[in-house]
Amino acid sequence: MSKALVQQQFGANAANYTTSVVHAKGASLARLVELVQPGKDWVALDIATGAGHTAAAFAPHVARVIASDLTPEMLDEARKLAASKGFANMETAQADAEKLPFPDGTFNLVTCRIAPHHFPDVTAFVAESCRVLKPGGTFALVDNVSPDPETAPGYSTAELAEAARGYNAFEKLRDPSHGRALQTKEWTDLIARTGFKVMHVEHSPKAMDFASWCKTMAVAPDTVATLKTMLEGASPALKAYLKPSNDNGKLGFVLSELIAIGRK
Repeated sequence: MSKALVQQQFGANAANYTTSVVHAKGASLARLVELVQPGKDWVALDIATGAGHTAAAFAPHVARVIASDLTPEMLDEARKLAASKGFANMETAQADAEKLPFPDGTFNLVTCRIAPHHFPDVTAFVAESCRVLKPGGTFALVDNVSPDPETAPGYSTAELAEAARGYNAFEKLRDPSHGRALQTKEWTDLIARTGFKVMHVEHSPKAMDFASWCKTMAVAPDTVATLKTMLEGASPALKAYLKPSNDNGKLGFVLSELIAIGRK
């Protein structure tokens, strides 16, 4: 999956992410701040900030926060958000999540929310997050996870593997820059293997409106129809994860966000 494709997809739809309810007001945003308990003297980095919502959530609680992203158009949106909220301590920087342009031990906090499923190399991303953190620093991750024993209990390993493949195919058809959403254990193993102590893990359900989900990425009508068919015809394990619903023609489903906190 090309980083140029990520820039293309998100550059073209940057403004949609400014107004996206899931990104701007999702339950995991406030919960992340609550779990981290940031210090007023902290310097924070938000990786793949998008329109800047996570950086803005932490800005009132820290001394300084850098909202970083690969895509210039997203950084434009983040700057607008900071200005609209009067956050003089929130700044932006163009940065690749897998090769951060910051010295070792710069930050007290590194956050990344609803983005790593786009990263070609999540191992490099976690390693870079660890590198730029001070000793004792906090790594705070939120991302969609694939179906697994925690998010779709009662199914076999083979059934869950099939459901994970189906879920990622569903996401990738909607957004070709989607890479792969990891399962919960993949994330916790990776975080621990990198050198963090895993301090907290939980899941947060995220109700999705199918039409809005498609609109955010300006999905073509024929692809919308295919996505609808995929959702309605999902395997039992994938349906247990996505929980599709149809309320008088208003199609919806549920995703599961992992919230994981690590300490260096």
